[in-house]
Amino acid sequence: MSVLAEVAGNLGAVGYGLAAIGPGIGVGIIFGQGVQAIARQPEAYGLIRQNMLLGFVLTEALALIGLVAPFIY
Repeated sequence: MSVLAEVAGNLGAVGYGLAAIGPGIGVGIIFGQGVQAIARQPEAYGLIRQNMLLGFVLTEALALIGLVAPFIY
């Protein structure tokens, strides 16, 4: 039974590691596409940068929820 307790204790860390993959990919896509958009339309830099940062913040919020969720449940 103690073996099961050790496995259950480590599943939260594994779960967060898997949950962090999605936001990591999302941040890469956001900034990659943002740089590409700025290169295509430099005059829209302000608007593109604003939307890029908003997307980054929302994506990182999901990562923080993934960090807190194992402690709550």
